[in-house]
Amino acid sequence: MATKAAHHAQDHDANPKTDPDPGSNTVKDPDDWTTGDEKMTGAQASYLKTLSEEAGEEFDDGLTKAEASKRIDALQEKTGRGR
Repeated sequence: MATKAAHHAQDHDANPKTDPDPGSNTVKDPDDWTTGDEKMTGAQASYLKTLSEEAGEEFDDGLTKAEASKRIDALQEKTGRGR
């Protein structure tokens, strides 16, 4: 019985931030976000500005959350960041 309890405690203490495969429900297409049409967040804007400068591309401060997410993905691919 103690082994089962110890195993349960390990499962409970798992950190989803460090799990290499946290599950498919943690990744959503930006087009499916319920708040995707809202203005991008300050964090998105800041990171997008940095990526835009590194990529030598124009920064668009009028993007929505979903558009910003897609743009960040594209610029990460171009700059090699986020890998």
